[in-house]
Amino acid sequence: MAIVHPFKAVRPSRDKVALVSSKSYEAYTPAQLGAKLDFNPYTFLHIVNPDYKFLQEVSTERRFQLVHNRYQDFKRNNIFVKDKVPAFYIYERTNIHNTFCGIIGATSIADYLNGYVKKHEGTIHKREQLFEKYLKIIGFNAEPVLLTFKDDKTLTEIINQEKEKRPEYEFSTTDKNLHKLWLVTNENINQKIINAFAKIDALYIADGHHRTASSALLAKELASENKNHNGSEDYNFFMSYLIPESQLKISEFNRFVKDLNGLSVAEFLEKLSSSFTIKNRGQQVYFPDKKHHFSMYLNGEFYSLYLKENIYNFTDCLSKLDAEILYRTILNPILGIKDLTNNDRIGHSDNKKDIVSIKTKVDLGLYTVGFSLNPVTIKEMKEISDANLKMPPKTTYIQPKLRSGLTMYEF
Repeated sequence: MAIVHPFKAVRPSRDKVALVSSKSYEAYTPAQLGAKLDFNPYTFLHIVNPDYKFLQEVSTERRFQLVHNRYQDFKRNNIFVKDKVPAFYIYERTNIHNTFCGIIGATSIADYLNGYVKKHEGTIHKREQLFEKYLKIIGFNAEPVLLTFKDDKTLTEIINQEKEKRPEYEFSTTDKNLHKLWLVTNENINQKIINAFAKIDALYIADGHHRTASSALLAKELASENKNHNGSEDYNFFMSYLIPESQLKISEFNRFVKDLNGLSVAEFLEKLSSSFTIKNRGQQVYFPDKKHHFSMYLNGEFYSLYLKENIYNFTDCLSKLDAEILYRTILNPILGIKDLTNNDRIGHSDNKKDIVSIKTKVDLGLYTVGFSLNPVTIKEMKEISDANLKMPPKTTYIQPKLRSGLTMYEF
């Protein structure tokens, strides 16, 4: 049973939404970020980069307070307005390759703590604590956690019916995406959405593990400070974008390593041969097309690596994951990389950078060897979540990537 409720979002006015909403600030180069901040007074980036105008670093806590202040400025100037009645928000993003459509709502933190909202990644407690502090000071969340669920006929029908109406927002962005948002304020329809989610056994975090964990920490702290706590307060929920699993797109992350851990190329290949059947493909670009097959670029040449499954020990669903296989057979035992979360010898890139970029990075000397993997499937992600196991870091690149500043959730 999943508990998902409508809420009163704080949103940009219709005439300014295209100027306000932004990608995550981490998605911009310094030059792009500077241009946005210099020439667009309405961009949400002014809120999350409030120290930009000071041209100097400020303390972490001071920066958090400045974020809060800038947010309040946007509200005072009516750039942001809070909805008067609770709503679900149907959000659709379309480009020439994909259409993603789901429901933005408030999901129960109790469900997360009780295991109904499932995770496939581990989190770093220091990051959880830092983001909890950030949320407590600024008082809102601007980017929903991406959740996925098994396709549901009732929810699909409701979404399709609502999409026949005029959207509240309809705008394009420079990355050639069309964005539409519909408000669902009818109480009867909202109750049908609530009831439909209540019949769903589990929700799965696709993206936003740290945001969810931090929201849970904050809820616990605010509940302890509230003598009249009853469980219905806004801090008991977190903003989420719930999308059917058939629409979720999972791509792979490539891996790079800066050195061969003191081995020569010949020695490295010899050690690989104990676990893999190796074929040197020279300049022929090779991309793996099956599970447990890998592409490697080393010393100016591509190699195909096929796992010797009669040697490798499959023990559970995690052990079958290609990213885990790479770690257990190469990264840890041969290249000496034990901690994947804190090691500057290893790098990653998502599949937006095609396989040729692996060759480019290695040829430029940024890394010595690069590996390409097959993407994780929805089935694998759910199996690992259901088993309460954790994928290695940077295993999945999941779309859609959500914009900031489209809907804000206050607590």
